[in-house]
Amino acid sequence: MSEIFDRLNLESGHIAEEKKQMLRKLFPEVFNEDRIDFERLKLALGENIDIGRERYGLNWPGKADCFKAIQSPSLGTLRPCPEESINFDTTENLIIEGDNLEVLKLLQKSYLGKVKMIYIDPPYNTGNDFIYPDNFSETLQTYLQYTGQVDAEGKKFGTNTDTDGRFHSKWINMMYPRLYLSRNLLREDGFLVVSIDDAELLNLRTILNELFGEENMIANLVWDRNRKNDAKFYSVGHEYMLVYAKDRLRLTELEVVLRAQKQGVDEVQALFNSLREKYSEDYEKVAVEMKEYFRTLPDDSPLKPLARYTRVDSEGPYRNDGNINWPGGGGPMYDIIHPVTKKLCKKPRSGWRYPTEARFWEEYRAGRIVFGSDENTVPRVRLDLFSSAIQVLPSVQYSYAQTAAQQFDSIFGGTRVFDNPKPYTDLVQIIEYLSGPEDLVIDFFAGSGSLAHAVTISNNRSGGSRKYILIQLPEIITNTSETGRNALSLGLSSVVEITKERVRRVIKKLNNEDQGKLDLEGASEEDRGFRVFKLAESNFKPWNANIPHDKAVLQEKLFQHIDHILEGRSEDDLLFEVLLKSGYELTTIVETSTLAGKKVYSVANGAFLICLERELSLDLIRAMADRQPERIVVLDEGFAGNDQLKTNAVQIFKSKAITSFKTV
Repeated sequence: MSEIFDRLNLESGHIAEEKKQMLRKLFPEVFNEDRIDFERLKLALGENIDIGRERYGLNWPGKADCFKAIQSPSLGTLRPCPEESINFDTTENLIIEGDNLEVLKLLQKSYLGKVKMIYIDPPYNTGNDFIYPDNFSETLQTYLQYTGQVDAEGKKFGTNTDTDGRFHSKWINMMYPRLYLSRNLLREDGFLVVSIDDAELLNLRTILNELFGEENMIANLVWDRNRKNDAKFYSVGHEYMLVYAKDRLRLTELEVVLRAQKQGVDEVQALFNSLREKYSEDYEKVAVEMKEYFRTLPDDSPLKPLARYTRVDSEGPYRNDGNINWPGGGGPMYDIIHPVTKKLCKKPRSGWRYPTEARFWEEYRAGRIVFGSDENTVPRVRLDLFSSAIQVLPSVQYSYAQTAAQQFDSIFGGTRVFDNPKPYTDLVQIIEYLSGPEDLVIDFFAGSGSLAHAVTISNNRSGGSRKYILIQLPEIITNTSETGRNALSLGLSSVVEITKERVRRVIKKLNNEDQGKLDLEGASEEDRGFRVFKLAESNFKPWNANIPHDKAVLQEKLFQHIDHILEGRSEDDLLFEVLLKSGYELTTIVETSTLAGKKVYSVANGAFLICLERELSLDLIRAMADRQPERIVVLDEGFAGNDQLKTNAVQIFKSKAITSFKTV
């Protein structure tokens, strides 16, 4: 706030700087001003330092370039495309068109530590099945050239052939930075699941051991799909799914619950049934007996964690203390009337976890919400013991690639527009096993959109509300194959167009099936939509400090920055870039109001105000200050060179204890 020209940082997060700050918290004594003294670090860690030349680990040509790619922030943005979306204003699902490395960088601030599960089906490196940027230091520029957003001599994306001298190294160069960045998005109890075959299994496992830690490997699942009749020696018909945890120590409770359910749920079920019969369905007496049963168990019993299910009714033991807050804050704050006292209930601090009041009451009618004795208690989510029981999955699974292809082709009327789609039914099983009913899952090699299909079907059949983010490069489809020609005949010119069209058709099919159903069934309340965003260069022209210090060049550059917003960019483009670069999710609820005759956007229940008007006034500044938000962002252009107005704005906001005022 001491600087009048406090600008919003339009770069994605600086990975290296963030790591350095983490190290400073752990070892402040190893810093010499702003530099790390490795001699002091050696002393701090004692014998745990390896100073030898020979080390165990993964090394390959290009590893240094990978870390440069990771540490280089992105100056891109994600432009909203409501016309290509379904239910843009209400959905919490995203389909992002762009190079996944750049997009993962842009998501770092907004989705850090919020993703429960990442599933990817990356290129298996068969010799011609992936495209990648040649120059890792110019990823955004390369992408813009590839997609025709800027002029260039040829496209700098190409295939990786098995005759290349660095065949495996190029695949690792492509995968390593993306996996590195994706780990940051996972929750501490999150999972990464990667499909792969024999070609790069060893390298992938070595990469993940380095990034996640060997101790965090959960399993190497074998997926038996079908036998190949053209095999010369063995008919290899299986692939793999590597499963890693962000931090296995955070999964201790899950492992205990799984073990308890595996070993003792049948025992608890039998006890409940006998007590229900003994007491003629007097569940108060059943609850007393079951509490006593759990109380007498030894502390190390695998059934001990189930003692938290202290209440009992006809459905069995349950808890009524489930969190009803909107994850991450900023959720909807609609009014809920207590069904007994008929007064307004106390609201959760982070907003209701359900997007609409109708959805709240649908959950209540289904028995999944419990009210307190009066309106002074925030309602809670009911968690049933028996209905949420989980069975441990075997490491060997079976499915049929031919069936998956037929299911996919049926979506497009029997026309094959994509080869080797991943079976969405397999993904339903994985996401329901490793994530909760309201968690966020991501696929940044989205392909044909199997993950979105799986999430949509899972929500439909189980009443869940999982959200997804898909990221897919707009890889151009050619007419060199029958599949490509089929896609082009349907107007699908790139892989991401297939992704979007598939999800549209799945949603349409479910909506058609629901016609005529009663509203009580809640089908209409499911999130059947997605927001489309496209990677592009920033809406705001960045200042290049490295230009020649020549009077004519500087003068031309200054004239270009009189209007520093790119031509053709909409107000929505600007709004979503400000939200993204300020650390807000792309599905954040934004309210619009008019203050002093100007449009102002309100985020997080008024904690953050954004004004994108080209002309600001003192009345508007005072009106925003009276709202007492924590943060304010306005266009620098809005002051139109009026330094006095900007100075007044700084002082007015400061007098209202507004901690952050930035211009862009």
